[in-house]
Amino acid sequence: MGKKPATGRKLSAEAGSAADPAFGYRAMPDIADEMVDTQGQVRPVWQGLLSAISRMTEQELHDRFARADRYLRDAGVFYRAYGAQGSGERSWPISHIPVLIDEKEWQALEAGLIQRANVLEEVVADIYGENRLVRDGCLPPALIAANPEYLRPLVGIKPVGGHYLHFCSFEVGRGPDGNWWVLADRTQAPSGAGFALENRVATTRAFSDIYAETHVHRLASFFGAFRNTLQGGKHSAEDRIAVLTPGPANETYFEHAYIARYLGFMLLEGEDLTVFNDRVMVRTVAGLKPVSVLWRRLDASYADPLELNQQSHIGTPGLVEALRAGSVSIVNALGSGILETRALLSFMPTICRHLLGEDLLMPSIATWWCGQQAEREHVASNISRMVIGPAYSRLPFFDDNGQSVLGSTLRSSAKVSIADWLNTDGAKLVGQEAVTLSTTPAIVNGKLTPRPMSLRVFAARTADGWEIMPGGFARIGSGDDVAAIAMQSGGRAADVWIVSDKPVERTTLLPAEENFTRNMPGSLPSRAADNLFWLGRYIERAEGALRILRAWNARFAESADPKQPLLANVSDYLAALDMDTTEAVPESLLRNIDSAVYSASNIRDRFSPDGWLALNDLAKTARRFHERVKPGDDATHAMTVLLRKLAGFAGLVHENMYRFTGWRFLSIGRYLERGLHMTRLLGHMSGPDAPDGALDMLLEIGDNVMTHRRRYNVNTARLTVTDLLALDPLNPRSILFQLNEIRTEVEQLPNAFVNGQMSPFYREAMRLHSGVAVMTPETMNGDVYRRLENEIERLSDILAQTYLG
Repeated sequence: MGKKPATGRKLSAEAGSAADPAFGYRAMPDIADEMVDTQGQVRPVWQGLLSAISRMTEQELHDRFARADRYLRDAGVFYRAYGAQGSGERSWPISHIPVLIDEKEWQALEAGLIQRANVLEEVVADIYGENRLVRDGCLPPALIAANPEYLRPLVGIKPVGGHYLHFCSFEVGRGPDGNWWVLADRTQAPSGAGFALENRVATTRAFSDIYAETHVHRLASFFGAFRNTLQGGKHSAEDRIAVLTPGPANETYFEHAYIARYLGFMLLEGEDLTVFNDRVMVRTVAGLKPVSVLWRRLDASYADPLELNQQSHIGTPGLVEALRAGSVSIVNALGSGILETRALLSFMPTICRHLLGEDLLMPSIATWWCGQQAEREHVASNISRMVIGPAYSRLPFFDDNGQSVLGSTLRSSAKVSIADWLNTDGAKLVGQEAVTLSTTPAIVNGKLTPRPMSLRVFAARTADGWEIMPGGFARIGSGDDVAAIAMQSGGRAADVWIVSDKPVERTTLLPAEENFTRNMPGSLPSRAADNLFWLGRYIERAEGALRILRAWNARFAESADPKQPLLANVSDYLAALDMDTTEAVPESLLRNIDSAVYSASNIRDRFSPDGWLALNDLAKTARRFHERVKPGDDATHAMTVLLRKLAGFAGLVHENMYRFTGWRFLSIGRYLERGLHMTRLLGHMSGPDAPDGALDMLLEIGDNVMTHRRRYNVNTARLTVTDLLALDPLNPRSILFQLNEIRTEVEQLPNAFVNGQMSPFYREAMRLHSGVAVMTPETMNGDVYRRLENEIERLSDILAQTYLG
């Protein structure tokens, strides 16, 4: 939106006035536009939205867009951008004005895409089956054999259920003649469906009143039908369904986590899985559990390092063998990425007639682009290098009159390689000038301005056949250049409204019937448990450091002498933890907080948006303080702010997280780290050689100053501080309290008892708790604290061996 408008002016465009129903909006010459027709009149489907916007001031429109942006920010919606400086998370770039398409026009587009999905299914089945298309001259052999996406180990493997494709997307664009064209087929691991949902929520936040009055087709039924289809693919009720992700470093990882959470599936990485007796199993804290449906979001060649790409570190060895055994269904089938080869676009009309006996309803962009005279020589020069014979002279390259322009070139071609053509980017193959996509309105500098756009439309296989998502999302160019449509190049995304002239069904993913079955939460993957455990440890480690640093800086503000015995003593303690007291907010503290953020990022499907927002706010604030705050009183205040933010995060987790296995690992991590923190502090600061003021500082760090005064009618003494901070079972900061809570949580973990015997972790937790419970303040000394520190660390190791291996 740019700067906040300072006036109450109504929206305008580059020409005309706000009184104009289209705000003076003018389409580009000789280019189709989504909002206005060739006579410059607003299309009927847009009139309601334009009429409503015309009554808004710039300030009101700005406020509406701010609501949408705030939702996306609070929900943590992001994509990963890559550049010369590496990769980083970027806020989702929404274009706030939706794209409106009439239902009747959409139905024609749906029919074309359903036909295309059926053709693609037949093509991939033939490529990995009988190869009739090559035999009959519809595809050149080299187009398949030389293709890096042709995975030979998959030849002859028929998918469970008989289908290779279950979820596809199509890049479509409207040409100058007003017709829709297919720009690209996405069958490898199509992304964007989750972002389409978030676009819809954000856009309705901006235009809730308009959306409610407009008959816009909902998206929930599309996802509900696909979820039901995947549920029907399970071999048994105990089997799991999972979204298989490459991990947090992937460009669209947010969507993987969002979809898994939205549909109630597990989110897994390759290392979470193993193949045992030809069955795909997920490693959980309760042991191996079967997975029978995998919705993969990683490229097929990386899925199995044993038989496919041996350099892959994100796959699961043996996955292809499990496919041979028919024990797992993968969405989409491994090897289906070959359908994304740009060269196939030019063969689709011939293939459609050959396989279905009918003409292709939606042409591919390659046939349209190649028909433009300025690009023919460039296209021909690329295609003439193909290894191709007379049998393949029927390629569908036509001029504007439908006449073949490349037949003679193809018949006379003789040698060399198809690789150059296969690996040439489609835009470069035909030239940028040939790309004349339609435009749609976007807000640019407070004005409605035409910007090029393409649609990404999604198709899901259901029990009743292919279903098309009613809308998808539009990619909007940041300028007139079509190349800037891509997100990585500055493009933005807009919601797509399919508008009916009558009310539409309001659907949700909630069951319609009142009867229900309460399902127990699924088993927790070991990797997720590991991240939850360490999230708890890093958060508690950061809190412990903040409390020590606040106490140190408060005293430094009074004396300004870091060599004063107590300050020097605590500085030595912090130095052993890699914290430098000359820094107001030490770098190592930031690393602890960043490690907590990283652990949480690995379990985004199990993490609430509010918790994620609070954790990121803590990290950003700590980084800002690191750059600006000075030691002393300034740092004391900064530590207090950070402790409050950390307490807010902990409160959100405590109040909102479901009390099941994941909660227990998070809690055990916190209790263990807090117990370790207090054990080390007491060992260092409660001995007979501790400097003056050390015991009072211990109580302050433990947030127990007032409690000590109420419990003991004496001044601060070693025995009273030891009793309160080490052995009091009711004090939430004491060592004994942490060990008691760990024991309580361990009792509820899977396999706490095996054949009537305690698990190694349960046994060690019980032994450690009992040993401290029988202690008295007089028996606690430096040797005891050092031994206890080692035993708590060992308890962490035993937990990892028992549940996280």
